[in-house]
Amino acid sequence: MKHKAALLKILKTYSIITLGCVVYSIGVGLFLDPNNIASGGVTGIAIILSYLIGESTWLNTGMLIIFINIPLLILGFVFFGKKFVISTAYSTIVSSLMVDLWQLIIKDMPTFSDDLLIPAVIGGSFFGLGIGIIFRMGSSTGGTDIIVKILRKKFRHIKTGVISMSIDLCIIGVSGLIFKDFVLTCYTAVSIVMFTLMFDWVLYGGNSAKLVHIITDDDKAEEMCGKILKELDVGATIVGGKGAYTDKSKTIIFCAIKNFLYPKLRDVVREVDPHAFTIVSSVKEIYGEGYKNHTDDEL
Repeated sequence: MKHKAALLKILKTYSIITLGCVVYSIGVGLFLDPNNIASGGVTGIAIILSYLIGESTWLNTGMLIIFINIPLLILGFVFFGKKFVISTAYSTIVSSLMVDLWQLIIKDMPTFSDDLLIPAVIGGSFFGLGIGIIFRMGSSTGGTDIIVKILRKKFRHIKTGVISMSIDLCIIGVSGLIFKDFVLTCYTAVSIVMFTLMFDWVLYGGNSAKLVHIITDDDKAEEMCGKILKELDVGATIVGGKGAYTDKSKTIIFCAIKNFLYPKLRDVVREVDPHAFTIVSSVKEIYGEGYKNHTDDEL
C-alpha cells in the first residue's frame, strides 16, 4: 500500500513537472526564440548562441540548452543530491526537446517584427509560469536555476525571482551587444520583468494571506470567534487585553486568513461588532495547518 502511494505521488509530481515543461516550451519556442528575445538564464544564452550559429546546423536552441546544462547538472548533484538532479535532468531534456519540437510542428514560426511587445509579454509570462510550476515541484530546468537555488541557500531573505532577475540583467546586456538593437533589448527586459512577476506569483502567491487583529469587547468575543470558526473554517487565537485610554477589558482575536476569505471576515466583524478596532496586514508566507509545512524546501 505504501509503495502504491509513493508511486502515485511520483507520477503526480512528474505529471505536473511535464505540464510546466509544456508551458515553458510554448513561451520559449513560439514567442521568445523566433523573435530573438533572449529572456534570461541558460535559455537566453542558448537563444543568443542559436542566432550566432544560424540555422545551418542541428544545434537549435533546445539542443544548446541541453549541452550548456551538462556541467551545471554536475554542480547540482554536488549541492542537492541525486533526487534533484534526476528531476532536473528530466525537466531540462523534456522542455528543451519541446522547444525544438514546436519549431518543427509549426515551421513558419510567428514573428512580431512590428510589435515585439506581444511576444515579450506572452513569452515572458509563459516562461515564468512554466518555470514556477517546475520549481513548486522541487525541480528546475537546470541552467541558472541551479545557480539561483545555490545562492538562495546562502541568501535566504532574497526572493528567488529577484536573484534570477539580477543574473538575467547581465544576459540582457550581452544580448544588446550581440543583436545591436536597442528596441529589442528593451523588449527583452520587458519579457524578463514578466517572467519574474509570473514566477514569484506561482511560487509565493498561493501562500500570501492577511493577518487580522480584531480588538473587541469581551461579551462579543465568543460570538465573533464562533462565527469565524464556523462560517470561515479558519483558526483563531484569543488574547486578553486592556484599553490604555478607556481602561476597559478587551479581547484580541487574531487570525491568518487567505485573501479570498477576507471579505467574509469583514462581514462577520461588521455584523457582531461594527465598532471593533481591526488591524489588517499582508503576509507573504505562512507555515502551519492549511498553509506550508515547516519541512518544505525554501524556494
